[in-house]
Amino acid sequence: MIGREKEQQQLRQAYDSEVSEFVAVYGRRRVGKTFLIREVFNYSFTFQHAGLANSLMNDQLIAWHSSLQDVGYQGKVAKSWLEAFDQLKDVVKLSKEKKKVIFIDEMPWMDTPRSKFVAALEHFWNSFASARKDILLIICGSATTWIINNVFKNHGGLHNRVTCRIHLQPFTLNECERFVAERKLDFSKHQLLIGYMVMGGVPFYWSLLQRGLSLDQNIDELFFSADGALRHEFSELYASLFKHPESYVRVIAALGKKNAGMTREEILASDSDLSDNGKLTQVLEDLEYSGFIRRYNIIGKKLRSAVFQLIDNFTLFYFRFLQDNVENDSHFWTHHIDTPIYNTWCGLAFERVCFMHIRQIKQALGIEGIASNIYAWQVKASEEAGPGAQIDMLIDRADQVINLCEVKFSAREFSIDRVLSDALRMKKARFAESTKNRKALHLTMITTYGLVHNMYWGDIQKEVTATDLFKE
Repeated sequence: MIGREKEQQQLRQAYDSEVSEFVAVYGRRRVGKTFLIREVFNYSFTFQHAGLANSLMNDQLIAWHSSLQDVGYQGKVAKSWLEAFDQLKDVVKLSKEKKKVIFIDEMPWMDTPRSKFVAALEHFWNSFASARKDILLIICGSATTWIINNVFKNHGGLHNRVTCRIHLQPFTLNECERFVAERKLDFSKHQLLIGYMVMGGVPFYWSLLQRGLSLDQNIDELFFSADGALRHEFSELYASLFKHPESYVRVIAALGKKNAGMTREEILASDSDLSDNGKLTQVLEDLEYSGFIRRYNIIGKKLRSAVFQLIDNFTLFYFRFLQDNVENDSHFWTHHIDTPIYNTWCGLAFERVCFMHIRQIKQALGIEGIASNIYAWQVKASEEAGPGAQIDMLIDRADQVINLCEVKFSAREFSIDRVLSDALRMKKARFAESTKNRKALHLTMITTYGLVHNMYWGDIQKEVTATDLFKE
Protein backbone atom coordinates (compact mmCIF):
# COMPACT_ATOMS: atom_id res chain seq x y z
CA MET A 1 0.00 0.00 0.00
CA ILE A 2 1.29 3.46 -0.93
CA GLY A 3 1.30 5.93 1.95
CA ARG A 4 -1.37 5.92 4.65
CA GLU A 5 1.19 4.90 7.28
CA LYS A 6 -0.43 6.95 10.05
CA GLU A 7 -3.92 5.70 9.20
CA GLN A 8 -2.78 2.08 9.11
CA GLN A 9 -1.23 2.51 12.53
CA GLN A 10 -4.44 4.04 13.91
CA LEU A 11 -6.54 1.12 12.69
CA ARG A 12 -4.12 -1.46 14.09
CA GLN A 13 -4.00 0.30 17.44
CA ALA A 14 -7.81 0.23 17.55
CA TYR A 15 -7.73 -3.50 16.82
CA ASP A 16 -5.17 -4.14 19.59
CA SER A 17 -7.09 -2.06 22.13
CA GLU A 18 -8.24 -3.76 25.32
CA VAL A 19 -11.67 -2.15 25.04
CA SER A 20 -14.22 -1.83 22.25
CA GLU A 21 -13.43 0.91 19.76
CA PHE A 22 -15.65 3.02 17.50
CA VAL A 23 -13.74 4.25 14.43
CA ALA A 24 -15.05 6.65 11.79
CA VAL A 25 -13.22 6.85 8.45
CA TYR A 26 -14.35 9.63 6.15
CA GLY A 27 -13.16 11.50 3.10
CA ARG A 28 -14.15 12.39 -0.43
CA ARG A 29 -15.32 9.93 -3.06
CA ARG A 30 -12.57 7.78 -4.64
CA VAL A 31 -9.94 8.68 -2.04
CA GLY A 32 -9.35 5.06 -0.99
CA LYS A 33 -11.24 4.66 2.29
CA THR A 34 -12.62 1.18 1.61
CA PHE A 35 -9.33 -0.02 0.13
CA LEU A 36 -7.42 1.13 3.23
CA ILE A 37 -9.72 -0.69 5.64
CA ARG A 38 -9.83 -3.89 3.62
CA GLU A 39 -6.06 -3.99 3.19
CA VAL A 40 -5.33 -3.42 6.89
CA PHE A 41 -7.65 -6.26 7.91
CA ASN A 42 -6.71 -8.50 4.98
CA TYR A 43 -10.31 -8.48 3.70
CA SER A 44 -11.45 -10.47 6.74
CA PHE A 45 -14.27 -9.15 8.95
CA THR A 46 -16.72 -10.58 11.45
CA PHE A 47 -19.34 -8.65 9.53
CA GLN A 48 -19.15 -6.22 6.63
CA HIS A 49 -21.81 -4.34 4.79
CA ALA A 50 -22.13 -1.45 2.33
CA GLY A 51 -25.15 0.81 2.09
CA LEU A 52 -27.08 1.15 -1.17
CA ALA A 53 -27.08 4.45 -3.05
CA ASN A 54 -30.46 6.10 -3.64
CA SER A 55 -32.45 3.22 -2.15
CA LEU A 56 -35.45 3.01 0.16
CA MET A 57 -35.34 1.61 3.68
CA ASN A 58 -36.82 -1.76 2.69
CA ASP A 59 -34.12 -2.27 0.08
CA GLN A 60 -31.46 -1.26 2.61
CA LEU A 61 -32.75 -3.85 5.08
CA ILE A 62 -32.81 -6.57 2.41
CA ALA A 63 -29.19 -5.77 1.55
CA TRP A 64 -28.30 -5.87 5.27
CA HIS A 65 -29.93 -9.29 5.54
CA SER A 66 -27.87 -10.50 2.58
CA SER A 67 -24.68 -9.40 4.33
CA LEU A 68 -25.78 -11.23 7.47
CA GLN A 69 -26.34 -14.37 5.43
CA ASP A 70 -22.77 -14.11 4.13
CA VAL A 71 -21.56 -14.78 7.68
CA GLY A 72 -24.02 -17.59 8.38
CA TYR A 73 -27.08 -15.83 9.78
CA GLN A 74 -30.30 -17.80 9.17
CA GLY A 75 -33.01 -15.39 10.37
CA LYS A 76 -35.57 -13.37 8.44
CA VAL A 77 -35.27 -9.89 6.95
CA ALA A 78 -35.62 -7.26 9.69
CA LYS A 79 -38.53 -4.82 9.62
CA SER A 80 -36.66 -1.99 11.36
CA TRP A 81 -33.11 -0.91 12.02
CA LEU A 82 -33.47 -1.72 15.71
CA GLU A 83 -34.27 -5.29 14.74
CA ALA A 84 -31.48 -5.32 12.16
CA PHE A 85 -28.87 -4.33 14.74
CA ASP A 86 -30.28 -6.95 17.12
CA GLN A 87 -29.53 -9.51 14.40
CA LEU A 88 -25.97 -8.17 14.23
CA LYS A 89 -25.69 -8.71 17.98
CA ASP A 90 -26.54 -12.39 17.45
CA VAL A 91 -23.75 -12.68 14.86
CA VAL A 92 -21.25 -11.08 17.24
CA LYS A 93 -22.25 -13.35 20.13
CA LEU A 94 -21.65 -16.45 18.00
CA SER A 95 -18.25 -15.28 16.72
CA LYS A 96 -15.19 -16.93 18.22
CA GLU A 97 -12.76 -14.29 16.96
CA LYS A 98 -10.67 -12.48 19.54
CA LYS A 99 -11.68 -9.06 18.18
CA LYS A 100 -14.94 -8.78 16.30
CA VAL A 101 -14.34 -6.35 13.45
CA ILE A 102 -17.57 -4.84 12.09
CA PHE A 103 -17.15 -2.75 8.95
CA ILE A 104 -20.13 -0.72 7.71
CA ASP A 105 -19.30 1.09 4.48
CA GLU A 106 -21.23 3.99 2.92
CA MET A 107 -23.24 4.36 6.10
CA PRO A 108 -24.74 7.75 5.12
CA TRP A 109 -26.74 6.04 2.35
CA MET A 110 -28.44 3.83 4.95
CA ASP A 111 -29.96 6.79 6.80
CA THR A 112 -33.07 7.14 4.66
CA PRO A 113 -35.95 9.48 5.66
CA ARG A 114 -37.89 8.38 8.75
CA SER A 115 -35.82 5.20 9.05
CA LYS A 116 -34.57 6.01 12.59
CA PHE A 117 -31.22 4.57 11.55
CA VAL A 118 -29.11 6.83 13.77
CA ALA A 119 -31.20 5.95 16.84
CA ALA A 120 -30.66 2.24 16.14
CA LEU A 121 -26.93 2.75 15.73
CA GLU A 122 -26.85 4.64 19.04
CA HIS A 123 -28.66 1.81 20.78
CA PHE A 124 -26.35 -0.84 19.31
CA TRP A 125 -23.21 0.95 20.47
CA ASN A 126 -24.40 2.17 23.89
CA SER A 127 -26.33 -0.89 25.04
CA PHE A 128 -24.18 -3.62 23.53
CA ALA A 129 -20.86 -2.87 21.85
CA SER A 130 -19.42 -0.42 24.37
CA ALA A 131 -20.35 -2.80 27.20
CA ARG A 132 -17.97 -5.40 25.76
CA LYS A 133 -14.21 -5.30 25.24
CA ASP A 134 -13.93 -7.19 21.95
CA ILE A 135 -15.68 -5.09 19.29
CA LEU A 136 -14.09 -2.85 16.69
CA LEU A 137 -16.84 -0.95 14.88
CA ILE A 138 -15.65 0.88 11.76
CA ILE A 139 -18.04 3.17 9.93
CA CYS A 140 -17.15 4.74 6.62
CA GLY A 141 -18.64 7.05 4.04
CA SER A 142 -17.95 9.59 1.34
CA ALA A 143 -20.70 11.91 2.57
CA THR A 144 -18.36 13.62 5.00
CA THR A 145 -20.98 16.07 6.20
CA TRP A 146 -23.36 13.27 7.25
CA ILE A 147 -20.70 11.73 9.47
CA ILE A 148 -19.75 15.10 10.94
CA ASN A 149 -23.31 16.24 11.60
CA ASN A 150 -24.88 12.93 12.65
CA VAL A 151 -21.98 11.28 14.46
CA PHE A 152 -19.32 13.79 15.52
CA LYS A 153 -21.77 16.61 16.32
CA ASN A 154 -24.47 14.29 17.62
CA HIS A 155 -26.06 15.72 20.76
CA GLY A 156 -27.81 12.49 21.70
CA GLY A 157 -26.60 8.96 22.31
CA LEU A 158 -23.60 9.17 19.96
CA HIS A 159 -22.14 12.29 21.57
CA ASN A 160 -18.39 11.72 22.05
CA ARG A 161 -18.75 8.00 21.32
CA VAL A 162 -16.31 7.85 18.39
CA THR A 163 -12.91 6.84 19.78
CA CYS A 164 -10.88 7.37 16.59
CA ARG A 165 -11.47 9.74 13.67
CA ILE A 166 -9.61 9.18 10.41
CA HIS A 167 -10.08 11.87 7.78
CA LEU A 168 -8.46 10.27 4.76
CA GLN A 169 -6.84 12.96 2.67
CA PRO A 170 -5.93 12.84 -1.04
CA PHE A 171 -2.40 11.75 -1.92
CA THR A 172 0.44 14.23 -1.90
CA LEU A 173 2.67 14.64 -4.94
CA ASN A 174 5.18 12.31 -3.31
CA GLU A 175 2.55 9.60 -2.85
CA CYS A 176 1.31 10.03 -6.43
CA GLU A 177 4.88 9.64 -7.66
CA ARG A 178 5.29 6.42 -5.67
CA PHE A 179 1.89 5.15 -6.83
CA VAL A 180 2.75 5.74 -10.49
CA ALA A 181 6.17 4.10 -10.09
CA GLU A 182 4.59 0.99 -8.56
CA ARG A 183 2.24 0.75 -11.54
CA LYS A 184 5.27 1.06 -13.83
CA LEU A 185 4.04 4.22 -15.53
CA ASP A 186 6.91 6.30 -16.87
CA PHE A 187 6.14 9.97 -16.23
CA SER A 188 8.53 12.84 -15.49
CA LYS A 189 8.06 15.06 -12.43
CA HIS A 190 6.70 17.79 -14.68
CA GLN A 191 4.10 15.40 -16.09
CA LEU A 192 3.21 14.24 -12.59
CA LEU A 193 2.72 17.87 -11.58
CA ILE A 194 0.38 18.46 -14.54
CA GLY A 195 -1.49 15.28 -13.63
CA TYR A 196 -1.89 16.53 -10.07
CA MET A 197 -3.14 19.87 -11.35
CA VAL A 198 -5.82 17.99 -13.31
CA MET A 199 -6.83 15.20 -10.91
CA GLY A 200 -5.56 16.28 -7.52
CA GLY A 201 -4.39 13.47 -5.28
CA VAL A 202 -7.38 11.15 -5.74
CA PRO A 203 -5.91 7.63 -6.00
CA PHE A 204 -8.76 6.19 -8.07
CA TYR A 205 -8.26 8.79 -10.79
CA TRP A 206 -4.55 7.97 -10.95
CA SER A 207 -5.31 4.25 -11.11
CA LEU A 208 -7.07 4.82 -14.45
CA LEU A 209 -3.90 6.00 -16.21
CA GLN A 210 -2.81 3.54 -18.90
CA ARG A 211 0.68 2.35 -19.67
CA GLY A 212 1.88 3.10 -23.17
CA LEU A 213 0.03 6.43 -23.35
CA SER A 214 1.55 9.80 -22.58
CA LEU A 215 -0.01 11.82 -19.77
CA ASP A 216 -1.71 14.12 -22.29
CA GLN A 217 -3.13 11.14 -24.19
CA ASN A 218 -4.41 9.73 -20.90
CA ILE A 219 -6.17 13.00 -20.08
CA ASP A 220 -7.87 12.99 -23.48
CA GLU A 221 -8.91 9.37 -22.98
CA LEU A 222 -10.28 9.88 -19.45
CA PHE A 223 -12.04 13.23 -19.84
CA PHE A 224 -12.69 14.00 -23.50
CA SER A 225 -13.37 10.69 -25.26
CA ALA A 226 -17.05 9.84 -25.70
CA ASP A 227 -16.93 7.06 -23.09
CA GLY A 228 -14.18 8.54 -20.91
CA ALA A 229 -14.18 7.07 -17.40
CA LEU A 230 -14.13 10.55 -15.81
CA ARG A 231 -16.15 12.48 -18.37
CA HIS A 232 -19.19 12.67 -16.04
CA GLU A 233 -17.35 12.47 -12.73
CA PHE A 234 -18.22 16.02 -11.65
CA SER A 235 -21.96 15.45 -11.29
CA GLU A 236 -21.44 12.03 -9.76
CA LEU A 237 -18.94 13.41 -7.26
CA TYR A 238 -21.20 16.06 -5.75
CA ALA A 239 -24.30 13.87 -5.89
CA SER A 240 -22.47 11.18 -3.90
CA LEU A 241 -21.39 13.62 -1.19
CA PHE A 242 -24.49 15.74 -0.69
CA LYS A 243 -28.12 14.63 -0.62
CA HIS A 244 -29.24 17.88 -2.24
CA PRO A 245 -26.20 18.95 -4.26
CA GLU A 246 -27.80 21.86 -6.16
CA SER A 247 -26.86 24.57 -3.64
CA TYR A 248 -23.36 23.16 -3.29
CA VAL A 249 -22.78 23.22 -7.04
CA ARG A 250 -24.11 26.80 -7.22
CA VAL A 251 -21.60 27.96 -4.62
CA ILE A 252 -18.78 26.03 -6.27
CA ALA A 253 -19.72 27.50 -9.66
CA ALA A 254 -19.64 31.02 -8.22
CA LEU A 255 -16.22 30.46 -6.65
CA GLY A 256 -14.96 28.93 -9.88
CA LYS A 257 -15.36 32.30 -11.60
CA LYS A 258 -13.12 34.28 -9.24
CA ASN A 259 -9.59 33.04 -8.81
CA ALA A 260 -8.73 34.80 -5.55
CA GLY A 261 -11.94 33.71 -3.84
CA MET A 262 -15.02 35.52 -2.61
CA THR A 263 -16.49 36.75 0.65
CA ARG A 264 -19.87 35.49 1.78
CA GLU A 265 -21.47 38.71 0.55
CA GLU A 266 -19.85 38.35 -2.88
CA ILE A 267 -21.09 34.77 -3.17
CA LEU A 268 -24.64 35.90 -2.41
CA ALA A 269 -24.41 38.74 -4.91
CA SER A 270 -23.22 36.38 -7.64
CA ASP A 271 -26.33 34.17 -7.63
CA SER A 272 -29.86 35.39 -6.88
CA ASP A 273 -30.97 31.83 -6.04
CA LEU A 274 -28.69 31.75 -2.99
CA SER A 275 -30.16 33.08 0.27
CA ASP A 276 -28.41 34.68 3.22
CA ASN A 277 -29.47 32.14 5.82
CA GLY A 278 -28.23 29.18 7.80
CA LYS A 279 -28.35 26.99 4.71
CA LEU A 280 -25.53 28.93 3.04
CA THR A 281 -23.48 28.70 6.23
CA GLN A 282 -23.98 24.95 6.24
CA VAL A 283 -23.08 24.65 2.55
CA LEU A 284 -19.84 26.59 3.04
CA GLU A 285 -18.93 24.53 6.11
CA ASP A 286 -19.68 21.27 4.29
CA LEU A 287 -17.59 22.25 1.27
CA GLU A 288 -14.72 23.22 3.55
CA TYR A 289 -14.94 19.97 5.53
CA SER A 290 -14.93 18.02 2.26
CA GLY A 291 -11.79 19.77 1.02
CA PHE A 292 -13.29 21.56 -1.98
CA ILE A 293 -12.81 25.09 -0.69
CA ARG A 294 -10.61 26.80 1.83
CA ARG A 295 -11.56 29.62 4.15
CA TYR A 296 -8.83 32.13 4.76
CA ASN A 297 -8.53 35.47 6.44
CA ILE A 298 -7.04 38.62 5.01
CA ILE A 299 -4.23 39.49 7.40
CA GLY A 300 -5.20 42.46 9.53
CA LYS A 301 -8.94 42.05 8.91
CA LYS A 302 -11.67 40.65 11.15
CA LEU A 303 -12.88 37.05 10.92
CA ARG A 304 -16.19 38.07 9.36
CA SER A 305 -14.20 39.24 6.32
CA ALA A 306 -13.14 35.66 5.57
CA VAL A 307 -12.65 34.72 1.93
CA PHE A 308 -13.70 31.38 0.44
CA GLN A 309 -11.61 30.00 -2.42
CA LEU A 310 -12.07 26.94 -4.63
CA ILE A 311 -8.99 24.74 -4.15
CA ASP A 312 -10.06 21.36 -5.54
CA ASN A 313 -7.95 20.75 -8.64
CA PHE A 314 -10.41 18.42 -10.36
CA THR A 315 -13.28 20.90 -9.92
CA LEU A 316 -11.16 23.78 -11.25
CA PHE A 317 -10.23 21.63 -14.27
CA TYR A 318 -13.92 20.87 -14.86
CA PHE A 319 -14.92 24.53 -14.88
CA ARG A 320 -12.04 25.53 -17.15
CA PHE A 321 -12.26 22.76 -19.72
CA LEU A 322 -15.32 20.53 -19.37
CA GLN A 323 -18.35 22.52 -18.23
CA ASP A 324 -18.95 24.45 -21.46
CA ASN A 325 -17.03 22.24 -23.84
CA VAL A 326 -19.21 21.73 -26.90
CA GLU A 327 -16.46 20.82 -29.34
CA ASN A 328 -16.81 17.05 -28.91
CA ASP A 329 -13.12 16.82 -29.73
CA SER A 330 -11.76 13.54 -28.33
CA HIS A 331 -8.27 15.07 -28.54
CA PHE A 332 -9.25 18.40 -27.02
CA TRP A 333 -6.44 18.37 -24.44
CA THR A 334 -3.56 17.67 -26.82
CA HIS A 335 -4.98 20.22 -29.28
CA HIS A 336 -5.02 22.98 -26.61
CA ILE A 337 -1.64 22.53 -24.94
CA ASP A 338 0.25 25.84 -24.73
CA THR A 339 -2.79 27.90 -25.71
CA PRO A 340 -3.78 30.98 -23.63
CA ILE A 341 -6.58 29.09 -21.79
CA TYR A 342 -4.15 26.27 -20.98
CA ASN A 343 -1.41 28.59 -19.75
CA THR A 344 -3.80 30.61 -17.59
CA TRP A 345 -5.12 27.40 -16.04
CA CYS A 346 -1.56 26.21 -15.32
CA GLY A 347 -0.90 29.28 -13.19
CA LEU A 348 -4.13 28.92 -11.22
CA ALA A 349 -3.83 25.18 -10.72
CA PHE A 350 -0.19 25.38 -9.61
CA GLU A 351 -1.17 27.89 -6.91
CA ARG A 352 -3.65 25.37 -5.54
CA VAL A 353 -1.07 22.59 -5.59
CA CYS A 354 1.16 24.83 -3.48
CA PHE A 355 -1.59 25.40 -0.91
CA MET A 356 -1.95 21.62 -0.62
CA HIS A 357 1.77 21.27 0.10
CA ILE A 358 2.37 23.93 2.75
CA ARG A 359 4.33 21.46 4.87
CA GLN A 360 6.76 20.80 2.01
CA ILE A 361 7.10 24.53 1.34
CA LYS A 362 7.94 25.19 4.97
CA GLN A 363 10.43 22.34 4.87
CA ALA A 364 12.11 23.84 1.79
CA LEU A 365 12.30 27.19 3.57
CA GLY A 366 13.87 25.53 6.61
CA ILE A 367 11.05 26.64 8.90
CA GLU A 368 9.16 23.39 9.45
CA GLY A 369 9.73 23.67 13.21
CA ILE A 370 8.52 27.27 13.47
CA ALA A 371 4.88 27.99 14.24
CA SER A 372 3.20 29.93 11.45
CA ASN A 373 -0.13 30.96 9.97
CA ILE A 374 -1.04 31.06 6.30
CA TYR A 375 -2.88 34.14 5.07
CA ALA A 376 -3.67 36.05 1.92
CA TRP A 377 -3.72 39.81 1.50
CA GLN A 378 -5.06 42.40 -0.85
CA VAL A 379 -5.50 46.15 -0.86
CA LYS A 380 -7.41 48.42 -3.19
CA ALA A 381 -5.89 51.26 -5.15
CA SER A 382 -6.10 54.74 -3.67
CA GLU A 383 -4.96 58.18 -4.72
CA GLU A 384 -2.90 58.55 -1.56
CA ALA A 385 -1.23 55.14 -1.30
CA GLY A 386 -0.99 54.08 -4.93
CA PRO A 387 -2.07 51.05 -7.00
CA GLY A 388 -3.86 48.03 -5.61
CA ALA A 389 -1.92 44.90 -4.74
CA GLN A 390 -2.52 41.27 -3.90
CA ILE A 391 -0.40 38.53 -2.35
CA ASP A 392 -1.87 35.05 -2.59
CA MET A 393 0.24 33.38 0.10
CA LEU A 394 1.71 34.87 3.25
CA ILE A 395 3.55 32.69 5.75
CA ASP A 396 3.38 34.64 9.00
CA ARG A 397 6.03 33.14 11.25
CA ALA A 398 6.52 33.19 15.01
CA ASP A 399 10.19 34.19 14.53
CA GLN A 400 9.16 37.69 13.39
CA VAL A 401 9.41 37.01 9.66
CA ILE A 402 6.70 36.98 6.98
CA ASN A 403 7.35 35.23 3.67
CA LEU A 404 5.56 37.07 0.86
CA CYS A 405 5.16 34.25 -1.66
CA GLU A 406 4.80 34.79 -5.40
CA VAL A 407 3.81 31.62 -7.26
CA LYS A 408 4.75 31.24 -10.93
CA PHE A 409 4.30 28.24 -13.23
CA SER A 410 6.73 27.90 -16.12
CA ALA A 411 7.94 25.16 -18.46
CA ARG A 412 11.53 26.27 -17.80
CA GLU A 413 13.54 28.34 -15.31
CA PHE A 414 11.59 31.48 -14.54
CA SER A 415 13.16 34.82 -15.33
CA ILE A 416 12.15 37.89 -13.34
CA ASP A 417 11.99 40.95 -15.58
CA ARG A 418 11.94 44.62 -14.64
CA VAL A 419 8.13 44.80 -14.68
CA LEU A 420 7.73 41.92 -12.21
CA SER A 421 10.63 43.17 -10.09
CA ASP A 422 8.96 46.57 -9.75
CA ALA A 423 5.61 44.88 -9.00
CA LEU A 424 7.14 42.76 -6.22
CA ARG A 425 8.77 45.78 -4.61
CA MET A 426 5.48 47.66 -4.83
CA LYS A 427 3.58 44.78 -3.20
CA LYS A 428 6.11 44.63 -0.40
CA ALA A 429 5.92 48.37 0.19
CA ARG A 430 2.10 48.47 0.06
CA PHE A 431 1.87 45.54 2.46
CA ALA A 432 4.23 47.16 4.97
CA GLU A 433 2.45 50.50 4.73
CA SER A 434 -1.14 49.26 4.91
CA THR A 435 -0.67 46.66 7.64
CA LYS A 436 1.87 48.61 9.74
CA ASN A 437 3.60 45.28 10.20
CA ARG A 438 7.00 45.39 11.89
CA LYS A 439 8.17 41.90 11.00
CA ALA A 440 10.92 41.28 8.45
CA LEU A 441 9.41 40.75 4.98
CA HIS A 442 11.06 38.11 2.81
CA LEU A 443 10.15 38.02 -0.87
CA THR A 444 9.83 34.34 -1.76
CA MET A 445 9.40 32.78 -5.21
CA ILE A 446 7.71 29.40 -5.70
CA THR A 447 8.33 28.21 -9.26
CA THR A 448 8.41 24.97 -11.20
CA TYR A 449 12.11 24.95 -12.17
CA GLY A 450 13.68 27.72 -10.11
CA LEU A 451 14.85 31.19 -11.06
CA VAL A 452 17.28 32.57 -13.57
CA HIS A 453 19.83 34.46 -11.46
CA ASN A 454 19.75 37.66 -13.48
CA MET A 455 20.01 41.33 -12.48
CA TYR A 456 16.49 41.29 -10.95
CA TRP A 457 16.95 38.17 -8.85
CA GLY A 458 18.75 39.86 -5.93
CA ASP A 459 15.64 40.98 -4.04
CA ILE A 460 14.41 37.39 -3.62
CA GLN A 461 15.26 36.01 -0.20
CA LYS A 462 14.19 32.41 -0.76
CA GLU A 463 13.31 30.06 -3.63
CA VAL A 464 11.09 26.97 -3.63
CA THR A 465 10.75 24.70 -6.68
CA ALA A 466 8.24 22.08 -7.75
CA THR A 467 10.83 19.43 -6.89
CA ASP A 468 10.58 20.58 -3.25
CA LEU A 469 6.84 19.84 -3.34
CA PHE A 470 7.58 16.18 -4.10
CA LYS A 471 9.37 15.66 -0.76
CA GLU A 472 7.72 13.45 1.88
